[in-house]
Amino acid sequence: MGLSWGGILAQEFYRRYPEHVRTLVLADTYAGWTGSLPDPIPQERLAACLRDSLLPPEDFVAKYLPGMFSDSATQEVREEGASGMAEFHPIGFRLMAKASADTDTRDLLPNIAVPTLLIWGEADARSPIAVAHQFHDAIHGSKLAVIPGAGHVSNMEQAGRFDAEVRSFCLDPAIA
Repeated sequence: MGLSWGGILAQEFYRRYPEHVRTLVLADTYAGWTGSLPDPIPQERLAACLRDSLLPPEDFVAKYLPGMFSDSATQEVREEGASGMAEFHPIGFRLMAKASADTDTRDLLPNIAVPTLLIWGEADARSPIAVAHQFHDAIHGSKLAVIPGAGHVSNMEQAGRFDAEVRSFCLDPAIA
């Protein structure tokens, strides 16, 4: 299971070790920025991330937090997200951005042969719903669960719904 960059990591794990993967849950993720977003967005994002990694934590959070949640996110969820973002280490953030920008897993998606659940926040501005449909079209038999009123971190914003989707899938992955 992986969300956002974690979804990219989950795909790469599957590429390298498919015999160790029984199911996949990919949430609000990408086939890498290069594999999911049109030019020149991947390189623009990378340049912004490299530049912004040098910002003080409060400026970094102020810039990136709004794009992570929908307008309906509670203040409590926003504060929890802000707390986590403020602790991002600049080196780790730069490495994540570079890996996300350079990755393209589109060739892998049609070869995924395990039950796969795709979870997307309907209001995800970072990895738009169009990316979810690209995944759904490419991964044979995948199940797409769209969470209304959730942004990029749908697991935080609509935790109950997110958990229910994952639980249902884990109890019966054959429904995918």
